[in-house]
Amino acid sequence: MTPLRLVAPVVLPCDPRCSVLRDAVVDVGEDGRIAYVGPRATAPPSAAPVTELPGALLPGLVNTHAHTPMIALRGMGGDLPLLPWLQEVMWPAEGRLEADDVRAAMTSGGVELLRTGCTTSVEMYFFTDAVIDAVTTVGSRVVLTAGVIAAPGWDRLGSWEQMRDDVSARIDAVGLRSGPGERIELGYGPHAAYTLPPEALASVAEHARARNALLHIHVAETLDEDRAQRATHGSVPALLEDVGALGGRVLAAHGVHLSDTDIALLADRGAGVAHCPGSNAKLAAGVARLTALRRAGVRVGLGTDGPASGDDLDMWAEARLAGLLARVGSGDAAALTAAELLLMATRDGAAVIGRDDLGAIEPGRWADLVHVDLDDPTFVAPEDDAQLLSNLVWAGGSRLVRDVWVAGEQVLAGREPTRVDRRAATAALRASAARLRG
Repeated sequence: MTPLRLVAPVVLPCDPRCSVLRDAVVDVGEDGRIAYVGPRATAPPSAAPVTELPGALLPGLVNTHAHTPMIALRGMGGDLPLLPWLQEVMWPAEGRLEADDVRAAMTSGGVELLRTGCTTSVEMYFFTDAVIDAVTTVGSRVVLTAGVIAAPGWDRLGSWEQMRDDVSARIDAVGLRSGPGERIELGYGPHAAYTLPPEALASVAEHARARNALLHIHVAETLDEDRAQRATHGSVPALLEDVGALGGRVLAAHGVHLSDTDIALLADRGAGVAHCPGSNAKLAAGVARLTALRRAGVRVGLGTDGPASGDDLDMWAEARLAGLLARVGSGDAAALTAAELLLMATRDGAAVIGRDDLGAIEPGRWADLVHVDLDDPTFVAPEDDAQLLSNLVWAGGSRLVRDVWVAGEQVLAGREPTRVDRRAATAALRASAARLRG
């Protein structure tokens, strides 16, 4: 690709201090990675084309738990708790899904993610080729942890052994990451301890560790889902430890109902947690112990969950809700600051999934960048660093996103995707949704 120099009045690199750089430059190299970030006055000479941006540049957001193709089922069973919603509404509807439905849904969902400033999503879903096709078409980035499940109705896609082996064969054939800008990463998505036998959890984890792949699993989302597992092992984290599934790169989605012992175990094993406050609230699943997790040293990122349960794919809304719930739950109005929430949505999210090449604007990381509008009444004192961060997180959000780059390629310009027709994608999604509703 052609090298690029982006100049903006504000750059938020999302370094550990959550710095605010003024009149700054971001250089993107031919390889699609960041080459330089810093003040314009000290920027190195460059012959690259210069793009002057009027707003702020920040890293693309990282959605650590999603089932984006479920956008085709958005709103179905919207007033049910998790298990009836899943077993009586979602699984029967998903049983009618075909690859073309998933392709259309992931395409439209990918566009929606980009329009919110999210460049990377960790997806747990099926029809792997269709998801990859959609992401490649839209130009976003995915960590695709293909679903592995042994539950009624899902055997039409094969046994859990076949699902596991398909992931392993793909990684062995093309490597962990592939595609332009390494936009596709493959991993394993064992659904949950209550939808897989212990021997499956152990085996999938062994395959993942052997390939240094991410193992992404639902953990302790509700009180009702895993009564049998808690009765035999004490908790789901304890079960995963007993079968040897907590080694390697492990991402626990939700983690709502965790004891102090569970949290200490996750911290000791280096597992990450995907915090999904919106979905958890809508399904009345509970509120994860976010401050306790962070205090114990557990890495925590933010996730939207699927758009059939969380309904939107807006990471800004998740960040705000996470901060609000943490403050209410702790009685501490500084439990999570604006800067900490921004880092959770970017740098921390990348760390949770073991990706030190995403989530920040630093030399060597991929140039996944978001341009947000500063010419908006959201910002009452944009010249003040603390006020700018506060306004961005608490009052701004996805409506401010104007442009997005992934691996240095502009994939959203003026809020419109550059690779696909957004309206055509919406029409295809609606056609699939109508068929699935019957």
